[in-house]
Amino acid sequence: MAESGSTMREYRTEELAEAAGIPVRTLRFYRERKLLPPPRREGRIAWYDDQHLARLRTIAALLERGHTLGGIAELTAAFEHGRDVGQLGELLGIGWSEETPVRLTPEALADYFEGEVTPENLAASLDLGYLATDGEEIVHVSRRLLDVSSALVGEGVPLAAVLETARRVREHADALAALFTDLISTHLTADTDTDTDTGTAEDPVTRLRPLAKSVVEAELTMAMDRLHQSRTSTPQTPSS
Repeated sequence: MAESGSTMREYRTEELAEAAGIPVRTLRFYRERKLLPPPRREGRIAWYDDQHLARLRTIAALLERGHTLGGIAELTAAFEHGRDVGQLGELLGIGWSEETPVRLTPEALADYFEGEVTPENLAASLDLGYLATDGEEIVHVSRRLLDVSSALVGEGVPLAAVLETARRVREHADALAALFTDLISTHLTADTDTDTDTGTAEDPVTRLRPLAKSVVEAELTMAMDRLHQSRTSTPQTPSS
């Protein structure tokens, strides 16, 4: 393993494949599909670096989330051509989400989570789909989640604990989304209303999503109130 510059690690083909947990033939296939930027050549030796490793982890995370290699290739092309982060959000699978993706440098990400940007936390963020990489830049899929995570870390909560909680919240959020989607789809037929901004017909799930959000927010607030009261109330001493 070689060093390039001051701290950039470099890998031969076999070393990069081992670090990414994939076969060498898969790495070469990704190169043929132009999912990876070209390596640095030194004679007949191809040298890859940490940016290539981060890209491979992004590919693995996107495949885990159900993206096809063709879709990932489109996302990669969008990165390389500097597409707007809103369009990147569509490719990342949050096309009709209200979340705003954020493009960051590694230094800016480190500023959000000082001392907490470890390889393990980066891998967990990639697995969750929170992060994708573009060479020297990083895209976080949600400004709100980025700000909340940073605030929790600033209060002293370890980033690893934040990400583990996020994984558990994701499970409950998926269940809630399925619950409300089934409720609306079962009892309402497709809308013929037209969105005034896009000129397209809105389906009931899209139109009524704010109602579902209000229910979840209200129930979560009340649940936290109940839990706080139960933990802070003083046990009553039985009278004799």
